[in-house]
Amino acid sequence: MPEANITQSQEQKSSIEGKQKDLQRPSAEDIYEQVATNARQELERSSLALALSGFGAGAFMGLSALGTAIGFSLVSDSPHARILSRMFYPLGFIVVIIGRSQLFTENTLYPVALVLKEKRQFWNTMRLWSVVLPSNVLGAFAFALLATHTTAIEPSFVSTLSELGAKAISHPDSTVFWSGVIAGWMIALAAWLVSASHSITGSVMVIWMLTYVVGLGDFAHCIASSCEIMTTILSHHAPWFAFFEWFGPAVLGNIMGGVCLVTILEYGQVIYGSDSVQKDE
Repeated sequence: MPEANITQSQEQKSSIEGKQKDLQRPSAEDIYEQVATNARQELERSSLALALSGFGAGAFMGLSALGTAIGFSLVSDSPHARILSRMFYPLGFIVVIIGRSQLFTENTLYPVALVLKEKRQFWNTMRLWSVVLPSNVLGAFAFALLATHTTAIEPSFVSTLSELGAKAISHPDSTVFWSGVIAGWMIALAAWLVSASHSITGSVMVIWMLTYVVGLGDFAHCIASSCEIMTTILSHHAPWFAFFEWFGPAVLGNIMGGVCLVTILEYGQVIYGSDSVQKDE
């Protein structure tokens, strides 16, 4: 066999082995490194870039509220209306996470995971949070304005959006907080698993499954639910103070769920997993 053919065969074999290695199930350490890389990229962005991205994310989250409202309006007579309508709840999350827009609850994972390793990133993370959260809310407000002050959306769908918002603010603060913990846990877990995915299709499936549970359980998400609640307020079915009374516990719950139940636990898995490997060696 000519030497050139042997060399070509070896290169093809190496390429195949490399691809197979890429498709192997990543370790917790591999996922963490990807999360940390994503965090560094986001923290390097200017405040203006973060604000614009955050505003877009807040508006895009209106797709979750709108999809749910349209679905519920169309199948409201079905005994399975809730199950069917919540199938559209993941829409906003898919657009935002795959599109790499800045969503506050997703950022309870990435920068916090990095801060646990690199303490100097703490204030930069606070900068990101202080820019992204208000811009997400402004984006949600822009969606609510579109829904209530234009004729873009059918009145029946707007009415259903308003009803969803009214239901969200009807719960006591403690319920909103603990509901927010579960939502924050689910969204941060989705972000962690997306970092482990090898394909866009896999990422979409992970996001859809976990956020579908968030919608199905009516768990408090500080941005997606804001789109519904602001629609309720702008439709003159609730006062503005009701939003702020709801928003505080929801944000705290989302932070608690994302930071404590996912970021710290997954980081602990990486650290103690590394220690075990070193001892075995």
